[in-house]
Amino acid sequence: MCAGQRARISLARAVYKRADVYLLDDPLSAVDAHVGRHLFESCVVGYLRNATRVLVTHQLQFLRDVDQIIILKNGSIAAAGDFETLSASGLDFATLLARDEEEEEKPAAEEKTNVDTEESVLQGSFRKRQMSIHSVSSVDNLTATAPPEGGREEAEMRSAGAVSGKVYGAYLRASGHPVVVTLMVMVAVLAQLLGSGSDWWTSYWVNQEEDHPRSVIERLDSSNLSDPKQFSANFTRSLPENAQFKSGLTRYECIYIYTIMVVALVVVSLLRSFMFFTLAMRASTRLHNTMFAAITRAPMRFFHTNPSGRILNRFSKDMGAVDEVLPSALLDVLQIGLSLIGIVVVVAVVNYWLLVPTVAIGLVFYGLRIFYIASSRSIKRLEGVTRSPVFSHLNASLQGITTIRAFGAQEALIREFDNHQDLHSSAWYLFIASSRAFGFWLDLVCVVYIAVVTLSFLVFGKEEYGGNVGLAITQAMGLTGMFQWGMRQSTEMENQMTSVERIEEYSKIESEPPLESEPNKKPPPSWPEQGRLQFRHMYLYYTPDEPPVLKDLTLEIMPKEKVGIVGRTGAGKSSLINALFRLATIEGEIIIDGRETSTLGLHELRSRVSIIPQEPVLFSGTMRHNLDPFDEYPDQVLWRALEEVELKEAVTELPAGLSSRMSEGGGNFSVGQRQLVCLARAIVRRNRLLVLDEATANVDPQTDTLIQATIRTKFADCTVLTIAHRLHTVMDSDKVLVMDAGQMVEFDHPHVLLQRDGGVLRGMVDQTGRAMADTLARVALQAYNKKYLKETEGTD
Repeated sequence: MCAGQRARISLARAVYKRADVYLLDDPLSAVDAHVGRHLFESCVVGYLRNATRVLVTHQLQFLRDVDQIIILKNGSIAAAGDFETLSASGLDFATLLARDEEEEEKPAAEEKTNVDTEESVLQGSFRKRQMSIHSVSSVDNLTATAPPEGGREEAEMRSAGAVSGKVYGAYLRASGHPVVVTLMVMVAVLAQLLGSGSDWWTSYWVNQEEDHPRSVIERLDSSNLSDPKQFSANFTRSLPENAQFKSGLTRYECIYIYTIMVVALVVVSLLRSFMFFTLAMRASTRLHNTMFAAITRAPMRFFHTNPSGRILNRFSKDMGAVDEVLPSALLDVLQIGLSLIGIVVVVAVVNYWLLVPTVAIGLVFYGLRIFYIASSRSIKRLEGVTRSPVFSHLNASLQGITTIRAFGAQEALIREFDNHQDLHSSAWYLFIASSRAFGFWLDLVCVVYIAVVTLSFLVFGKEEYGGNVGLAITQAMGLTGMFQWGMRQSTEMENQMTSVERIEEYSKIESEPPLESEPNKKPPPSWPEQGRLQFRHMYLYYTPDEPPVLKDLTLEIMPKEKVGIVGRTGAGKSSLINALFRLATIEGEIIIDGRETSTLGLHELRSRVSIIPQEPVLFSGTMRHNLDPFDEYPDQVLWRALEEVELKEAVTELPAGLSSRMSEGGGNFSVGQRQLVCLARAIVRRNRLLVLDEATANVDPQTDTLIQATIRTKFADCTVLTIAHRLHTVMDSDKVLVMDAGQMVEFDHPHVLLQRDGGVLRGMVDQTGRAMADTLARVALQAYNKKYLKETEGTD
């Protein structure tokens, strides 16, 4: 929505509150004069006539119709009274009124617009409301028919089915070079070989120790059996501390081998973990940077159709899962997978018949996993989607906390938040409950498997070595634990891979054109030198599936010309500026000093055109950073620009001058001061093209006058485009472009346009009333004579 539409919605929200006192903080500045007059007469003066209304405004033409006027100066009341008293008082009010009265005058009683609301004001309460609503809907062009700039908010996409192998591939590619990933896997395999080998070596060693006493007994003379003492002495002498086994190894050699394997296992395991988490951190960093780069290069339509909470969700929860949960799950899956292979091999070596129940439990676990993952994956995706509205609602509530408190809407907003949170909590609880149920069934199967292995040795393994029996049972217990945890972590891994999937979605969003021009098309540093601007059959689209917002726009603006752009709310004025900065899709040509903008990089284009927006933007850095973000100019240039906009004293009083930090959004400056900072920024850059997007709509008359005077002097040699609702700001322009429904309906000097019977600009001027229309026509005539008489004298 444009600023005028937002202002009217805010006003309507206040009206429907049916309060006794209304505080209106300049709601009429963002709309054109005709709509502003209608809102003032029909709503503020008419519909709300039985309520107390406090109207803060810079538009002094409305003061004739108020009961009391309070003039504030430097934070205190300078004067108070009705219109006649203050007009005759000689205070600043009289001067301001004389200067601002050219805006418009209340139409005479006999000058009726196409909306008749006065009669409805005199009716009963119900009739009054009914007629008021009817009158608003009947105003021509009050409600723009053009599609909203940037498009409507789109529903968040949710994938279905198994996570694609491309997602796993994207994560592996982000983690590092394939050779490094392969090397890490080889180190993990080596660690498992050492782990399984040490287990097997322990069993082998125990079996050797069990065999050694038997061989000693067999070698002893059977005659010695009659003398137990002699037999015990001989047996003890045959069992030295470092006995040699039948395999030829000694006990010390077995100890050395086992020690080496354990030490090697510790070292290789540490190396494996170090390499894995290094790759995981690299993958997280690259995924974050890739998504961030894609977001910063996304077209404006992406931000209009995706709420901030949805974007924050990707950077907070999803990136948190990739940073913290996913690496642990991946490492567990890798370790457990290799451990399972090792355990199966060891169990098969001990008793190959144990492969039967092992394969059986594997099939049961896999079947349970398939059954569980089909639902848990979708539940996890649902949880991610339901989380975005929570972030969006919280972010919107923080931004509008002042309005929420003013309307006493805390309870309503809390209920909305609770609804969003309940929906998300339901999905999250369902995910937790399904995970616990899956774990319960895995535990049940594991108990059955351990019982089968143990009973098998009791029934069939009476001749087995004790080491083999112990190894098989411990491995079986480890196997069940591994199977169970492996199944859980494999499902957790796939569930968390949905976060990678969601990040990849934002990493592949449509990007704006390149920032830099091709080497053979790069403009010179002095471009544009003149400021000639041409539109040739230009169309602008915010969304590809909707009609164009600007249609077949063809015009030429000569160097140094000052062009005003006027039209009803939603006529396409701001869209024209969006086309100039290539903030949306355009067809046709926009040419600046002979170069088509579509052939230029966005950096070259946007850095060579200055803009002072309606809502000034200041960043949280220093004042120097706000004036010169790229540190291209010395402090003297910055101080000179601040002096020219009368902000030098205010900045000097800051604790650190140009190095003083600005609060968020420039909150430590008033709207007018922020607008002047934007003007100083434009002065510093000294571009040949300057755009004013209703820059003076929300400032007081003194700041308006200062901005207009500065533009006339500092940008006399520049081409200036001024979007304005207040006609007096553009009537002294070289030309006025009148827009309606995305099309150019008139384009010429304002004096010439005012001579056309039935002209759109003339109709807009006539609607302001006789006195105001005469004033505007006089200003246009003076500007016309000044321009063309000067040209005539120059020709002579």
